[in-house]
Amino acid sequence: MGMNEDLSVWTTFGTATISDALDSQGIEGCALGLMPIDRSVAMAGRAFTVRYRRISPTDPGTVGDYLDDVPAGAVVVLDNAGDESCTVWGDILTQMASRKGVAGTVIDGACRDTQRAVDLGYPLYSRVRTMRTGKDRVEVSDVQEPVSLSGVQVAPGDLIVGDCDGVVVVPQAVEAAVLDAAKRINEAEAQIESLLEQGHSIREARERAQYHKLQSRQSDSD
Repeated sequence: MGMNEDLSVWTTFGTATISDALDSQGIEGCALGLMPIDRSVAMAGRAFTVRYRRISPTDPGTVGDYLDDVPAGAVVVLDNAGDESCTVWGDILTQMASRKGVAGTVIDGACRDTQRAVDLGYPLYSRVRTMRTGKDRVEVSDVQEPVSLSGVQVAPGDLIVGDCDGVVVVPQAVEAAVLDAAKRINEAEAQIESLLEQGHSIREARERAQYHKLQSRQSDSD
């Protein structure tokens, strides 16, 4: 997975900028509805994917043993099909992940014991928070297989970026193009802000920076 690589450049862009960059490539990468427990932290890392399935109370199951295999720098991506009725992440997993240097966790579902994540400054994103355990309700069905976050497909190793606005998924195959687009968007927005400081109108500043074309899908000839 290349967990020793430096992905810090991605956290210099907001997820809004990366979302615009994804739009310019015709890619839907916004995991809508998954929000941070602590808005002051951000993350970027390669996806370590886990899928859950429902079980009956009499079935044996495992909830978090996979964490032993998650490398430092990865983002744990948990697909519980948006189920808000029980948690798949709590304080023990937060404590261990933080100690291992895991970059963060994203859950299409629920988490609990959220104060621990806040206390540790651990990036944790989910659809909701709850107190109800997932033990005897769900179990891990697949590890390091393609999963879904809010309908966005995530493959192991895809880039996951999160900040106060939410989470975006950047497929590995288009990372370079998305990064270039994000840089262009940042530069254009900086130009607009500079022009506004100089007294130009918003209309003029946006026209000069070609603002309205930044999120448009780029053709091969662009």
